[in-house]
Amino acid sequence: MNDELFLNERIDVLAKFGTGLNPCVPIKFRRKTGREVVITEIGLRHPTNDGRKTMHIFDVTDGQADYRIELDSERLTWRLTREGDRT
Repeated sequence: MNDELFLNERIDVLAKFGTGLNPCVPIKFRRKTGREVVITEIGLRHPTNDGRKTMHIFDVTDGQADYRIELDSERLTWRLTREGDRT
C-alpha cells in the first residue's frame, strides 16, 4: 500500500463462511459514511494474537484502493485499519 491512512473505523462486513483453506471470505463492507466497498481480491489473510484474543487480518482490494480489515474473533466485530492508494 502506498500513501496509507491508518484508521480504526468500525465497519459492517458481508462475509461467506465455510470450510477448507479459506473458512472466512469477506465479500464487501460498508463504511460509517454509508459507502459500500465490494472486494474484488483478497491478497493476504493471517491470524495474529492481540493479548488473549485472535484477530484475523485481511488485506483486500476493490481494484481502486487497498484496505486492511480485521475481524476480532472474540467480539465478532470488524474494523477497517488501513486504506491506501493502488499505485
